Amino acid sequence: MSIDRAGLPFIGFAFVPSLICLVAGLPLPALLLSSLGIVVSLFFRDPSREPPQTPGVVVAPADGRVLFAGAAEPEGAPAGTWLQVSIFLSPLDVHVNRVPISGRITRVDHFPGTFLPAYRPGAGAGNERAEVWLEHEGQTIMFRQVVGALARRVVCRVTPGTTVRTGERFGIMKFGSRMDLFVPAGASLVVAPADRVRGGETVVARLAVPAGESPISRESAP
Repeated sequence: MSIDRAGLPFIGFAFVPSLICLVAGLPLPALLLSSLGIVVSLFFRDPSREPPQTPGVVVAPADGRVLFAGAAEPEGAPAGTWLQVSIFLSPLDVHVNRVPISGRITRVDHFPGTFLPAYRPGAGAGNERAEVWLEHEGQTIMFRQVVGALARRVVCRVTPGTTVRTGERFGIMKFGSRMDLFVPAGASLVVAPADRVRGGETVVARLAVPAGESPISRESAP
């Protein structure tokens, strides 16, 4: 298991007290204080994942617990008609974020805002956030990194024009946060509130098959 590079300064700082004790000849306090660095390292862990290969499936962009799944909440959704899946990440969850479906990044926006607890309904629209828009075979998907009361920064590493793959890493959120995913209204959701999901692996939705194209032809396409 690797560590996301965004965590290296935090991990180094967390080990400083332990190193000071070690240099001062206090091995037992050094050992005890090293647990802080280990905890911080675990927060920035970046495990490998195996994305599904089935065409048209949308995977969870983050680990965590599903807060909401259904018709998009009007106060936080982009213009239009969408289905929404919101995922809450506790400090114990993996915070590396993954692309929900392959396609081309068309837009990336950052919005300043408040730092309400990420599980509150208004957090998606009012908190600081980064929104990523993606086009997949003529259909648009939007996913949103939302900061929380503890998470004060999101890291988004994709830019418009980039071609991405399902399950590919695209960023990280620090210390408890939320991910909102918006898919076209014609899609079908396959998760419900309280479900646990794994970023890059758990299927949360299936996109509608375009008119004139059969599911069989999609499965057999190269």
